[in-house]
Amino acid sequence: MWDKPALMLWLANLLYAVAAILLMYAVLFLVVHLPLFPLREVKVNGELKHVTREQVQFIVTRALKGNFFTLDLNKTRRTFEKLPWVRNVNVRRRWPDKLEVTMEEHEVLARWNNTALVNTQGELFQAASDQQLPIFSGPADGVQEVASQYEFFRQQLAKTGRRPVTVNLSPRRAWQIKLDDGLVVELGREHVEQRMEKFVKVYDRTLGRLAQLQKAVDYVDLRYPNGFAVRMGDTAAHKPAGA
Repeated sequence: MWDKPALMLWLANLLYAVAAILLMYAVLFLVVHLPLFPLREVKVNGELKHVTREQVQFIVTRALKGNFFTLDLNKTRRTFEKLPWVRNVNVRRRWPDKLEVTMEEHEVLARWNNTALVNTQGELFQAASDQQLPIFSGPADGVQEVASQYEFFRQQLAKTGRRPVTVNLSPRRAWQIKLDDGLVVELGREHVEQRMEKFVKVYDRTLGRLAQLQKAVDYVDLRYPNGFAVRMGDTAAHKPAGA
């Protein structure tokens, strides 16, 4: 190899090129880590109802490490997403010295098994809330299903002037809801939407009429094929087998 000038020249040029690249990288590394590019402004965007200025300020002063170039955007995003009401965060640099943080909060829909909250996308999240919210319960894999079905129940029952305050999905996938007047409605596992639609159609001339006569009904069983059963006061109603 030593007696081949062309090869030696090529190898020398290669070594010079590698050295130049390493030198440029070292200089660039030193420059971006110099205190010449500090972040001077953090702009927070989003319609925030629960995230406070104090929470944002705490993250900015305690968790944001680095300058305009060295700040870890993914780590910053994850830090903001740890705030209780935050659903999604986008973090961007804005030249020359600004960090732009866009946050989306959870929009709460209900409580889940009294252990968590449910947002309008049917996702669970942990946060404190003193709002009067519907209560959902069901299997761990049923959150989105319950949230979706709740919206159907809510829209249908609005035609009667009532609203669901609890929605329960049993392990056997049977539905039961409780209305704001205390009425418990048993829907079963099959034909749930058809049963609810039928119930709403006859509500005014049945249960609505009984309410006008001040006759209390506390339980309705919609699992019968040609009607439904009611329980007046403490009187037990027969339930169809296998529904």
